[in-house]
Amino acid sequence: MQAGMGMEWLLVITVSVLLGTVESFDGGSHQKPQLSLCEQLILPSGYPCSEYMIETKDGFLLGLQRVSSSSSYLRLRERGPPVLLLHGLFMAGDAWFLNTPDQSLGFVLADHGFDVWVGNVRGTRWSHGHVSLSEKNKQFWDWSWQELALFDVAEIVNYINSVTNSKIFVVGHSQGTIISFAAFTQPEIVEKVEAAALLSPISYLDHVSAPLVLRMVKMHIDQMILSMGVHQLNFRSEWAANLLVSLCDTRLSCDDMLSSITGKNCCLNESRGAFYLEQEPHASSSKNLHHLFQMIRQGTFSKYDYGKLKNLIQYGKFKPPKFDLSRIPKSLPLWMAYGGNDDLADKTDFQHTLKELASTPEVVYLENYGHVDFILSLQAKQDLYDPMIRFFKSLGKFTSM
Repeated sequence: MQAGMGMEWLLVITVSVLLGTVESFDGGSHQKPQLSLCEQLILPSGYPCSEYMIETKDGFLLGLQRVSSSSSYLRLRERGPPVLLLHGLFMAGDAWFLNTPDQSLGFVLADHGFDVWVGNVRGTRWSHGHVSLSEKNKQFWDWSWQELALFDVAEIVNYINSVTNSKIFVVGHSQGTIISFAAFTQPEIVEKVEAAALLSPISYLDHVSAPLVLRMVKMHIDQMILSMGVHQLNFRSEWAANLLVSLCDTRLSCDDMLSSITGKNCCLNESRGAFYLEQEPHASSSKNLHHLFQMIRQGTFSKYDYGKLKNLIQYGKFKPPKFDLSRIPKSLPLWMAYGGNDDLADKTDFQHTLKELASTPEVVYLENYGHVDFILSLQAKQDLYDPMIRFFKSLGKFTSM
């Protein structure tokens, strides 16, 4: 990156931060909703829903929801097998309930008799902070997807397993697949997993083609944000929204901001756009974005790269350890779906993932699907959810359904 260009973008970030409120200097104020996820989206649709709070080994308090079928007939029967839903970056558990009940995976799974558990990682609005750290403290945001996999997913899986006394089906989208892949390389986690269905699967990112993402990577926006002392990344804040807009110019049109980040989505309900924005985006950490951009630059699926000296302190070696996909047990049934218009979960990177796995997953390819279609497409039920459910039920864990 040219020095003059670096100074120009550093100035943009500085001005963007200063335009925000004092609270926004660390990424924007993090307002807690008055209603819970159950109260806001699930109970009003007629589905029984319970809220749980669990603590990770590093002290984060995660929100977890349990959803049952709207059918009184199904509720009288024994619960089906548990399924855990793991959301993507800048999203949370609400992502699975944003369309109508017959079009939203969380509701569809419940109506097929599954015992649906909704995960929310640290930092999102449906989780509950930390036992000792304030969200205004930079240590609260000192994590990346590495911790989401090794602490958040681990604790959620352990908790569901202890409550249900059953192995768990896992469904992930986008970042939810990154943390699933990483978690599944850990024997103590994967032994509690029955099977997994992964939407827009990601373990490698070096062929990302999303224009706005590539511009941010080229400009080293992630490193600039961290150098400014911004630890919470919240695109609901004024400074972060200004930053996104400032990245657009005559060479990069952001008339369709979503497509410039995710690829062209074919099948979204545009009339629900305002409703989607009431729920999304959620906050993440600047360190998490930096870790993702490291994957793009380095072509690796590894732990966070602190630089040689700190890597030596953290890991005992100069380079961060890789998450070895071949360690995922061959016996773990995997079902994966990817799209031809997905600029984040690229087809070449997906093939790289397949080559490293010991097993041969069942694969669905949808030529016209972009990254967000996998959770919000109006055709997702017939294109994705019905085949996914057939895959889960083929494993024989339903005794009478």
